[in-house]
Amino acid sequence: MIRTYSDLITFTSFETRFDYLKLSGEVGGKTFGFDRWMNQRFYTSSEWQRIRSHVIARDDACDLAVSGMGIFDTIYIHHMNPVSQDNILNSSKTLLDIEYLVCTSRSTHLAIHFGNKDNLLVTPITRKPKDTRLW
Repeated sequence: MIRTYSDLITFTSFETRFDYLKLSGEVGGKTFGFDRWMNQRFYTSSEWQRIRSHVIARDDACDLAVSGMGIFDTIYIHHMNPVSQDNILNSSKTLLDIEYLVCTSRSTHLAIHFGNKDNLLVTPITRKPKDTRLW
């Protein structure tokens, strides 16, 4: 199944968007291994930086592009369809097409890949004047 941003935004809740994207991968599954340089070269490229900025602006820096779910820490740009070495070597269209990308927080990104919902923030934190509690 090819996941797209157009399909993702038809789901109104954070939970249904998460369910659409979750991969339920396993820890230690095949990744780039010794060829990690490919992955790192891609993510430091000027093309990626440009697309990343565009996705953040489009999603208003909100987790899974859900309005009101602002990300106030590092913003991860999630490839909705897993990236492989072949994708990078063959310059797959899914790498730099915003139709296949969405903003996530770190905890959401990890939960998508490993299927653990325990650390997801599913409701925005409401802050009030003189509120001294930590997030």
